[in-house]
Parts: sequence; structure tokens; C-alpha cells
Amino acid sequence: MYRIELRRKVQRSLDKLPKRDFEAVIETVKNLANSPRPKGVEKIKSAGLWRVRQGDYRVVYSMVINGIMIRRIIWRLKLLNLVMLL
Repeated sequence: MYRIELRRKVQRSLDKLPKRDFEAVIETVKNLANSPRPKGVEKIKSAGLWRVRQGDYRVVYSMVINGIMIRRIIWRLKLLNLVMLL
């Protein structure tokens, strides 16, 4: 089982989500503790990060020595724009 760490920015993003989306994203994050590369995970090639889909949101994370660092919870279209800039 991996340790999950959230950045402060991620916590603020979670607080802004609607309740239904919040619960689904939290469940996805909890599942990462057991399986850091679940079915459907994709690597963001240019940044060395991973992303997993949850509805209209993407959980962007990296694997660190002692666990998983959640970098962003981002709406899918914003992620597409962000990746295009890299």
C-alpha cells in the first residue's frame, strides 16, 4: 500500500468540486494507494507525470520514493490545454 500525499493546491481544488464529483475523485485517489497504475492510466510524456480519468476530471500524480504525490485535480479540457503548452 502506497502513501498518498496531496499538495495544498490540490486540497483547494477538491474543496471547489461539486459533492458528487468530490466523492468520485476521492475514491479514485484512495484506489491509487492500492494500485498506482490502474486500468486506464496514461503517462504525460513531456512531464514524467501520470494521469487517471474520473468523469470530467483528471487526477495528475507522480510516483515518489515513499508513495504517490497528487499534483493536480483538473478539469479535462484545462489539462488538454496545459499539455499542449509543454
